[in-house]
Amino acid sequence: MKRAPNSRCQQGVLLLEVLIALLIFAFGVLGLIGLQSRAAQESGQAKYRADATLLANDLLGQMWLSDRTAATLAANFGSAGSGGARYNTWKARVADALPGAGSNPPTVTFTTVQPLNAIVAGAAVPATGLPPSVQVTITMFWKAPGERSTDPAHSIVLVNEIR
Repeated sequence: MKRAPNSRCQQGVLLLEVLIALLIFAFGVLGLIGLQSRAAQESGQAKYRADATLLANDLLGQMWLSDRTAATLAANFGSAGSGGARYNTWKARVADALPGAGSNPPTVTFTTVQPLNAIVAGAAVPATGLPPSVQVTITMFWKAPGERSTDPAHSIVLVNEIR
């Protein structure tokens, strides 16, 4: 005949199991709080990227509606030197929309691109009658509120060709 286990040896085991379960639950809750915090931070960064893209596309739209020669684009929209008049107006809008963009101004550069050669009967022939196009590179920077000053600025680069 077996004897029933001594109940004195079993005392406190339930309390220990409950404490371990609470500890595991607490770590799970802390993990969820960390995930929620990171998701909110990434959502803010996505908003800044979207705003930067919309602002860059707005400037490109203005370029498409203007005289599209390389010299005129550089004079009106370029960021070199003191910047063109339309660039400076747009830059003020960027500084209002993106945090930290005032101390990290956007850059707008232009490169003339010659037309590609045509392939005629298997041979490359210089394209005639096609004007060169202008490649526009817009680089925008921002720093989210609360980021350390030693952290690098976030950036987005938009490259487009205007003909």
